[in-house]
Parts: sequence; C-alpha cells; structure tokens
Amino acid sequence: IQESYEKNTGLVIAETFEKRAIDPKAVPAALVCKHGPFTWGPTPEKAVENALVLDECAHMALLTREFRPEAAPADQAILDKHYYRKHGAGAYYGQA
Repeated sequence: IQESYEKNTGLVIAETFEKRAIDPKAVPAALVCKHGPFTWGPTPEKAVENALVLDECAHMALLTREFRPEAAPADQAILDKHYYRKHGAGAYYGQA
C-alpha cells in the first residue's frame, strides 16, 4: 500500500479475474477485502448503474443471511438459466 496503491489494486483485480476466467464485461464489479466495491462499465453512467446493482445484490444477500442463515447458494443450473436467458446466444429475456 506504500507504492502505487491504486494501480496495484487494479492489477490485483485484473489478475484475479484472469486467474478465475471471469469476463469483466459479464461481471462488472469486484469486492476487495478490507477495501470495498469497485464497478466499471463502458460509460460513467453504466458504472454507476452497476454500483447500484451491486449494492442491491449485497442488500439481498444480507437479508437472506439474517432471515435464513441456513440458505444454500443456488444450484449452478439455475444461475446459468438466469444468466444465459439474458446474455446467451439465444437470449430472449429483456430484449428489445
């Protein structure tokens, strides 16, 4: 943290995404331990929108843990269904 803190934080985010094969366009946010959220987008407005979405997701996760601490994560099949119906090759949800 003594030298090039901001640059090195960004490099760690990029390195983590690369190591985990995460597409930064598909996941435009990162939570950094002992820091906080980072979001991005093709425009400043989209980056702010992504920050609001991240905040809402965090709020829903908090409420889930408070009211149902035993709740398990969703199965990968349902996660994929929700993602690919909007972002996949045959996307149909939310399309113009």
